Amino acid sequence: MATTVTPKFSLTAEATQGILAKLHAANTTFTGHYPGDSGDRQPVHTVYGGAQLFKSDTARKISGIALKTLQEYAPNSVSFAKVIGLPGAESLPESLTEIAALEERIGKDPHARTSNQPAWLAYTLYTRVVEKLTREAVEDYRIDFEDGYGNRPDEEEDHHAAFTAQEVAKGMANGTLPPFLGIRIKPFTEELRTRSIRTLDIFITTLVGETQGKLPDNFVVTLPKVTIPEQVEVLVVLFDLLESKLGLAPGSLKMELMVEMPQSIISHSGQVALPGLVQAAKGRCTGAHFGTYDYTAGCNITAAYQHMQHAACDFAKHVMQVSLAGTGVMISDGATTVMPIGPHRVGADGTPLTPEQVLENRTIVHRAWKHHYDDVRHSLVNGFYQGWDLNPGQLPTRYGAVYAFFLEGLEAASARLKNFIEKAAQATLVGDVFDDAATGQGLLNFFLRGISCGAITEEEALVTGLSIEEIRSRSFVKILNARTRK
Repeated sequence: MATTVTPKFSLTAEATQGILAKLHAANTTFTGHYPGDSGDRQPVHTVYGGAQLFKSDTARKISGIALKTLQEYAPNSVSFAKVIGLPGAESLPESLTEIAALEERIGKDPHARTSNQPAWLAYTLYTRVVEKLTREAVEDYRIDFEDGYGNRPDEEEDHHAAFTAQEVAKGMANGTLPPFLGIRIKPFTEELRTRSIRTLDIFITTLVGETQGKLPDNFVVTLPKVTIPEQVEVLVVLFDLLESKLGLAPGSLKMELMVEMPQSIISHSGQVALPGLVQAAKGRCTGAHFGTYDYTAGCNITAAYQHMQHAACDFAKHVMQVSLAGTGVMISDGATTVMPIGPHRVGADGTPLTPEQVLENRTIVHRAWKHHYDDVRHSLVNGFYQGWDLNPGQLPTRYGAVYAFFLEGLEAASARLKNFIEKAAQATLVGDVFDDAATGQGLLNFFLRGISCGAITEEEALVTGLSIEEIRSRSFVKILNARTRK
């Protein structure tokens, strides 16, 4: 029979009351600064296009071009898999007859994933990319009045600010806008601040006037080349004024910050600058987007070496991750500027391309696709689930990279989350990967991101042992709490 031991205490409730009150206040302050991820959907990319080119149906036109480019330069799953270098693609057939037979067989085989993994991966990825390009090629679009637009006469920019606002209103009425939309104004530098504010005013005033006081879903204003908190503070004041003047709900105008200057990372006083910039936004900042080429230029890196995978960029982006983790501010990588555009076009008189020209076009597009694919994969591996796209031809490899990332990790993530759920949040060991309680939400987020972009299906996520309702709750803590009460 076990001996009864009476616990003894030295600290009374009265003695610790003040200490715990102080700790409670500090913990509450911390939680206020780091509320955690919002749980809202994050687009996998932002397409930037000059304001002079925007129309209400621009997203649909981009979709058509992207799909046509894929069908022209990778007309089947095997050709696309070989271009982007999917695992096992080298074992897949070359002849069109064999490819067609393989695709037909894989499409009908419910066990294809285990019987022929490379063919299943290539076929599944390709068909889902085609479906995505057909249904929703553009997830986020930024009407650009900065680098993609340039410096133009005031009359011309005034016209485009009003015209694009009218086109956005038209797109809202016709249902042709992407799920996320915004404008990028010019920076608040001494040279451009007046022009920037003028464009913002014209666009928002015209838009609200056309829509009877409504903004598009997930609308945001992107502020580029931010260097000091005062620039963010001014945009907040402008938002307040516009909301009051136009009858918009307080706080309805949101902003994104462009992290493309070294001073956006480290301030003049040697401190990490981003937390101060976000704090200056007073809750209006939803995202921080990295600008690869301005940042590398600001670090005196020559043009030949300005690319997304440069060590200087990885450093800056890791600072972004660390300083914004848990704040609810979404982070995005930059763009690949190597465009998948062949140099040869069919002549105005309809003269077809020569075989040599066709081959050169294909070679250039495939090389650019592989470059873009590798850049996107690098971003994903390093925790950046969103990036920029500058050309419709990049969308096949945007979704190719994103979908491959999720499909390749699906089996392992399913096993880990299933095991984790079954053990009711007790630490488990699956293979050589150790999971602790903090991993649960990360595993769930894998499926939430994969489902929202179309990479994986809700049915595939059921392998984890979760129900559709549990997955849609988006909260690992809620799932566990509900299960432990049963």
